Amino acid sequence: MTALAQWKCARCDVPLELKKTEFEYMERSFSHAVPTCPKCGDVFIPPELAEGKMAEVEEQLEDK
Repeated sequence: MTALAQWKCARCDVPLELKKTEFEYMERSFSHAVPTCPKCGDVFIPPELAEGKMAEVEEQLEDK
């Protein structure tokens, strides 16, 4: 992801920061650093992550 400092939280109007975040799906969990608002904690899931890594993990878990 480029130019993370350009992304701001829509609610708080502060720049997002990368933060390791825990995700759960089908009783499994994984963590990944995602842009997060340091004030309210909202996260932004970039399309590359949603369509890439997250989709891959989802497919692997559903195949089991």
